[in-house]
Amino acid sequence: MEKSVYIETYGCSANQNNSEIIAGILSKAGFLITQNEKLADIIIINSCIVKGKTESKIKRRIQDLKPWSNQKSHLLIIAGCMAETDWKKIKRINPNAVFLGINHIKDVLNLIKDWQENQLNEKKQQAYLSERFEEKLILPKVPQNKIISITQIAEGCSGNCSYCKTRLAKGNLRSYPQEDIVKSIENDLQNGVKEVWLTSQDNAAYGIDRSKKSELPELLKRILALKHRFKLRLGMANPNNILPILDELIEIYKNKKMFKFLHIPVQSASNSVLKHMNRYYTIEDAGRIIKKFRKEIPDITIATDIIVGYPTETEEDHKKNLEFIKNYKPDILNLSKFSSHKQTPAGKLKVLPKSIVRKRTKELMQLHRETARENKTKFLGKIIKVLVDKRVPNTEKLHQARDDNYNLVIVKCDKADLGKEIKVKITNLGLHTIIGERI
Repeated sequence: MEKSVYIETYGCSANQNNSEIIAGILSKAGFLITQNEKLADIIIINSCIVKGKTESKIKRRIQDLKPWSNQKSHLLIIAGCMAETDWKKIKRINPNAVFLGINHIKDVLNLIKDWQENQLNEKKQQAYLSERFEEKLILPKVPQNKIISITQIAEGCSGNCSYCKTRLAKGNLRSYPQEDIVKSIENDLQNGVKEVWLTSQDNAAYGIDRSKKSELPELLKRILALKHRFKLRLGMANPNNILPILDELIEIYKNKKMFKFLHIPVQSASNSVLKHMNRYYTIEDAGRIIKKFRKEIPDITIATDIIVGYPTETEEDHKKNLEFIKNYKPDILNLSKFSSHKQTPAGKLKVLPKSIVRKRTKELMQLHRETARENKTKFLGKIIKVLVDKRVPNTEKLHQARDDNYNLVIVKCDKADLGKEIKVKITNLGLHTIIGERI
């Protein structure tokens, strides 16, 4: 009798890709991937530790699954970063949980087999959490969206941020070979993919673990040269690693296949806070990058991240964050309240009162809403081309599409339009969405 597997995914696009790969490996081996956890014999929680709120939510979920996992026929697997950093705590919460480390995604079948045969002793469990280099390319996968290829280009990070728990889980930067990345994307494009997302902890750092300079421009050129019709989205890239390749990167962005979308996380607009965070750039560096991109590509979508309430953040530092939003008007702002992780240097600092953090978060988000709406007004009434990539859940005709600048456009069209470019007229504007009417 075939076993049913339910996979629950939290966090970044790399995690989403890991879940796709786990599903692909298990499906190929004869397991049934189900969307209904009540039908599952195996539940896999692919976890995330970036935000304290998400981490707490996952731990409650694991605890709630204790009665389910008490049944002998049921297996609970914890994958993702939490398996690396918090497995001892999770064992106390739910002693039945077993763990699959982020460098052992390909071993999921072996883990299940060891558990089924009652061979998963402590030594073997530790082996599934050991550090090694695992390339997550050219593998079976069950994509969440057949239109989109999520492609990891590296594992780990070249930075050493004082607040980051993820680095403890993923370790130092290890870039995948260009040839394998291009081959993996080529395979996906041949299978009908229309959007390619490149993902890692810092895409601009790609290759600096094996050469003095980022190999990202070379990789992008090779991907864009593939003879298929598709759009390429570059994920998060840190300012310090963008700077040495800035001019070359801007020229590459002018390629019609590139989504005009730049995710450059600043984390704070205060140089004092950036120094405490151990970020390797100044806010002036980040500003110069944004200004130069906007000068060359005026309609480009700029996304950034800010951590609110870092322990050393003063009221003056908060005002600098507000000034940054007012001056640079990012189109997308990912605001996170500081999460204190004991294993990190910043986790040893005294946290700010919650009332102050809430107040600052509210002020930053309110200002962002104003500036982001202002940015969108230039699109009202325009006729643009969009790529339809997803049906809006619980609707029949509404679909999600992306314009050249990766703006999210909601349009009424048919299922047959998925993966196609269509023309729309922009009729209404939201904060992060645009409403289009097909013409």
